Amino acid sequence: MILHIAAFRWKDDVTEADVAELTAALSEMAVNIPEIKSYTAGPNLHLRPAGSDYGVAALLEDAAGLDAYLDHPTHLAVYEKYLGRMLAERSAVQLPISEGSFA
Repeated sequence: MILHIAAFRWKDDVTEADVAELTAALSEMAVNIPEIKSYTAGPNLHLRPAGSDYGVAALLEDAAGLDAYLDHPTHLAVYEKYLGRMLAERSAVQLPISEGSFA
């Protein structure tokens, strides 16, 4: 299994409404991409200083599943409609996960 984590920092003009629309779009997207085994996305809770504004975590079976997710037309459409105009900075990491790691 692969855990894909993406973290975003927003441009100054991004509003709470923009973030809410993005979150809804990502949630809808995730249920329509069969390669995604588990998915969560949302604003940073800012429980610690600094950090990104928003995060996404997607659990996928393998590298082919990651590619299918990231290249999926629905994912690309969400990027085009929301993320492209909102992003100031993006970082991502993919981690190997064994079954039951987060049980």
